[in-house]
Amino acid sequence: MKNLNITLCLLLIALVRLGGSAPSGFNYGDAIDKSLMFFEAQRSGKLPLQQRVKWRGDSGLQDGFQQGVDLVGGYYDAGDHVKFGLPMAYSVAMLAWGAIEFSKEITDLNQMGHSLGAIKWGTDYFIKAHTQPNVLWGQVGDGVSDHYCWERAEDMTTSRGAYKIDEQHPGSDLAGETAAALAAAAIAFRPYNSSYSNLLLVHAKQLFTFADRFRGLYDDSISSAQQFYTSSGYSDELLWAATWMHLATGDEYYLKYVVDNAVYMGGTGWAVKEFSWDNKYAGVQILLSKVLLEGKAGPYAATLKQYQAKADYFACACLQKNDGYNVQKTRGGLLYVREWNNMQYVSSATFLLAVYSNYLSATKAQLSCPDGQIQPQELLNFVKSQADYILGENPADMSYLVGYGQKYPVHVHHRGASIASIFALHYEVGCTQGFEMWYNRAEPNPNVICGGLVGGPDKNDDFSDDRSNYEQTEPTISGSAPLVGIFAKLQSLYGNIGEGYNHNESPVPQQKTQSINPVKTTVSKTSEGAPVEFLHSISSSWTVGGATYYRHRVIIKNTASKPISDLKLVIKDLSGSLWGLSPTEEKNTYELPQWHKVLDPGSECIFVYVQGGPQAKVSIKSFH
Repeated sequence: MKNLNITLCLLLIALVRLGGSAPSGFNYGDAIDKSLMFFEAQRSGKLPLQQRVKWRGDSGLQDGFQQGVDLVGGYYDAGDHVKFGLPMAYSVAMLAWGAIEFSKEITDLNQMGHSLGAIKWGTDYFIKAHTQPNVLWGQVGDGVSDHYCWERAEDMTTSRGAYKIDEQHPGSDLAGETAAALAAAAIAFRPYNSSYSNLLLVHAKQLFTFADRFRGLYDDSISSAQQFYTSSGYSDELLWAATWMHLATGDEYYLKYVVDNAVYMGGTGWAVKEFSWDNKYAGVQILLSKVLLEGKAGPYAATLKQYQAKADYFACACLQKNDGYNVQKTRGGLLYVREWNNMQYVSSATFLLAVYSNYLSATKAQLSCPDGQIQPQELLNFVKSQADYILGENPADMSYLVGYGQKYPVHVHHRGASIASIFALHYEVGCTQGFEMWYNRAEPNPNVICGGLVGGPDKNDDFSDDRSNYEQTEPTISGSAPLVGIFAKLQSLYGNIGEGYNHNESPVPQQKTQSINPVKTTVSKTSEGAPVEFLHSISSSWTVGGATYYRHRVIIKNTASKPISDLKLVIKDLSGSLWGLSPTEEKNTYELPQWHKVLDPGSECIFVYVQGGPQAKVSIKSFH
């Protein structure tokens, strides 16, 4: 093993784990596609024609009717059918932040349309729910009655009562979070739909003013939310909303707000080790660090440095570099924050470290931890470790992203996934009938809730795939939302395509793909005496609407005795998506990823593309 020098573009990192062998690589492009499909599975309302999750149907079409307001649309929060405003707004904010921060990466994956679609499904609902400047409808459905029933969303017989906040019944946390989501979405939509972006900002400004002027906890006003999404306070949401308002508008008023209230609202006081639908402090602190690092703090630099100190605390605690005051980790290497649905805290923390790495890299800065100076790349290494654990590099050798890979939870705690689709089972499944016939079944769920991030393993890396084990097997939109940005970033860096890519389709459990023998060709650039060999294979194929698509895998191997650098390829007749190479400004010209500019003798690099018809034509343009 001493002379092993094969270096894949995937930058495989061999990890010593508790059992099993390390996977050869992860298809982050497939993971982002599935993560976005989860939001389609969670849709409430009238589903669009382009709906990809075909086992779902229309639901909640009378939401708000009793109260005389149109509240059709939005998202169900998890495995039930309540539309909780606080986690929904947080999830939309995280989707929007990902679309902003990783815009190029998501666009390169041809996923920006799906990302904006997922955001808009939420923001359209928020616009409906914001019926007056100081009125916001914050919940549809009752969690208690909903949990007494196990039925499909399309069959709902439970209460669809709607609940609001207003001047007499305030909810600064809910209004502030919704303002933040709308402001972030306004930034995300600005390059594509400026009029819609402006509309979002109108609502965001009104909601921020409402949240700030009429203060109170939303679950004091909407008491039915207390058992499910209790708020620990609203100061963090006010700071979070003001920060996003500043980024969306450039108005100094909002920056001054977070500075003037830094101490009173805890922005520079709270050093936290959690970022979630309830606690936004770490998100505020990292966003304001960006303002500081970019030299846009102006007279507020001193206070923003205090915010950054708390951002550093969070990042250092995740990296185990915080002088002992660290986030707990399992023996398998997973961050462990809470017993109930821990994975949502993993995805949110991982997202923050990914964006913080971007901010530090862009300004050539480092992370200062009590245990030493940390380079931005080390943050990305940690991001990859958490994402890879989610996708299967863990003691159980299981993907906790449903539908990804060959082994994932099949008894997911989700009503719609666990009962046969209305298109397969045409009669109504009643409230208690669902428990009797479907909840207690030993068989796997009939529908794959593709892209749902389940609660995940316990502190000992143990996981029980049991439908009744809701702490571990229930997926949430707040858990999946940060994954879109994370996987987009990792795909741009380590762009390998693994098994199971099934773009624009809802997958079937344990689906097997067709394998075709590889075809080998050799191309040499003799003028420089540096031969490069291409091994081209078709690893799988599938048929959609009568058209057959192929997954092409190309290995680039340096067969010379000297290193090759700055290799550029010309790829013609490419009609589909490509991963593992970076496009250049020249038409049809690609180069190796930025971190892998040199191919050592005997080393290999992999790229993959998906398209119908014959394979693309690959040739060498230049190298050194």
